[in-house]
Amino acid sequence: MDRYERILTLHRILKAAHYPVPLARLMEELGCSRATAYRDLAFLRDALGAPIDSDGENAAFRYAAEEAERFELPGLWLTSEELQALLALNELIGRTGPGILAGALAPLRSRIDRLLSSHTDGRRFPIERIRVIGYGMRKVDEATFRHVASAVLGRKRLHFDYRARSTDTLTARQVSPQRLTHYRDNWYLDAWDHGRDALRSFALDRIRHAQVLEEAAIDRDEAELNAHLASSYGIFSGAPKAWATIRFSPHAARWVADEHWHSQQQGQWLEDGRYELKLPYSNSRELLMDVLKYGPDAEVVAPVSLREEMKIMLQLALGAYQ
Repeated sequence: MDRYERILTLHRILKAAHYPVPLARLMEELGCSRATAYRDLAFLRDALGAPIDSDGENAAFRYAAEEAERFELPGLWLTSEELQALLALNELIGRTGPGILAGALAPLRSRIDRLLSSHTDGRRFPIERIRVIGYGMRKVDEATFRHVASAVLGRKRLHFDYRARSTDTLTARQVSPQRLTHYRDNWYLDAWDHGRDALRSFALDRIRHAQVLEEAAIDRDEAELNAHLASSYGIFSGAPKAWATIRFSPHAARWVADEHWHSQQQGQWLEDGRYELKLPYSNSRELLMDVLKYGPDAEVVAPVSLREEMKIMLQLALGAYQ
């Protein structure tokens, strides 16, 4: 442990302590000698202004009770592991997709670069060992993202043109933004649609000519948001209409049993090695598409209407190969 990390560790021990900490424990935690521990304590007190109280008779130390809550180390202090986590975040910021966050977060990324440079003594972390792979990512206009994010955080209404992917129909919308959601490498806006007097989710890549209005947004209750937008499967969930039961072969079960499909999912192993998954859904389209990727290793068991819908999809798919 270098001196930088010893000072940070020492600060965290003393800040969390309710009673004076014996010097022997500090030496053990810091992995250093008695003389080094005293030098670090002196540096923390004299150079960094830490409110250290000492019990000279028992060789124990703590922060003064009346100042412990307020005192923090000046600047930003991170351990090597925390620096490496920050580096991973830096790499993630740089690979969030073309145009969407790169410009908006460029100042933050440059500050992270400088922070890493100043704390690593010229050492280079092998960033090529961190891979961030997007899947199905759709391009979002950076200006649109900025306007939407501004409206969400500033609690202002938003006006935009929206072309629905399912119908290809262009409509003008005025909404009260509720939440900005990142789902499966794409961005969505959960909002109260004033024209339809209902909660809706909008894909940001389908939004055009977004304008932040001066009028304050109407806040909907979080329980209402979760009931409508998170109670069923998928991004365009709505209130659940039924529960789906899907059984996976012993081969696929090794993956599915560890996967998170929905917050209310119910799963169990069957005696023959298969895995049964139950979850609520409203719009069946996204659920069936996810089941289809398992091919013959997945079977929709219930309800009958969902099973029949899957049969039709499979028959249509098979017909394309005949």
